[in-house]
Amino acid sequence: MDGQRRIDQPMTRVYGRQRAGFLDLGQSKRVRIAARASAVLFLGLTILHSIILGGYLRYDGSPWAKVPGKLSSLIGWAADDIRITGLVHQEPEMVLMALGVKPGGSLIGFDAENAKALLENLDWVATATVQRSFPNQLEISVEERVPFAVWQRAGAYYVIDRSGSAMSNVAPGKLPALPLVTGEGAQFEVAGLVNQLEVSPDLSSKVRGAARVGQRRWNLYLDNGVTVLLPEKDVKAALARVAALDASQHLLSKGVKSVDLRFPGRVIVAIARIEEPTAEKAKVKLSQSE
Repeated sequence: MDGQRRIDQPMTRVYGRQRAGFLDLGQSKRVRIAARASAVLFLGLTILHSIILGGYLRYDGSPWAKVPGKLSSLIGWAADDIRITGLVHQEPEMVLMALGVKPGGSLIGFDAENAKALLENLDWVATATVQRSFPNQLEISVEERVPFAVWQRAGAYYVIDRSGSAMSNVAPGKLPALPLVTGEGAQFEVAGLVNQLEVSPDLSSKVRGAARVGQRRWNLYLDNGVTVLLPEKDVKAALARVAALDASQHLLSKGVKSVDLRFPGRVIVAIARIEEPTAEKAKVKLSQSE
């Protein structure tokens, strides 16, 4: 009996080890299958993410165009809450278009710093801030450049800011109070002209437009059809002189065609031609002639 047990017991232990080995082999196989499935899933998601970021699903008529947004919505990463503040002359759609974001669209891969740089690269944006609050909220604040004047060049009209930079997507017709300037370099010099006109507010209020002549001086066009030819230098003194003559002698309301201040110490006045009562009043046009 003792001999039997000595023989049987090792057999039992060997059998136990074989059984354990069989169980370990099954678990290892399942682990390998799960690992491979996870790797394939990760690779698939990576490829899908690259396709989405590359815009390959966004072509017109694409049946896949709305898929990223729907998938993102399921996991809470869709642009469901977008807040845009600070706009004055632009529409929120212009901001979203610049960022490539649509309400309800995917926010996978959205980079707030990159979005800020994209907005500040627009010619009508002064500064911008972009914040993303996970998972589905965007807060965008935009400070627009301030329209300062309308610049006419080659038959086209551009709204410009104080520095002379043109602002696209701002319609000049919606800003009739802005001064109209023309001539090469006028967009960069108009701020200086406005500063000089501040010494004569009564005269300034009558200015309808101005032309930069030879990139050296200005012609002013008043609302009553009078043209004021300014000198290259001592502009403030010339403006003060014509403003004083108008205040004391009503110079600019006596049928005057033009007032020439280009020569130091002299004021040359040209009288307008008397029109027939039935004649149509000629329209004032901006001119850059000397």
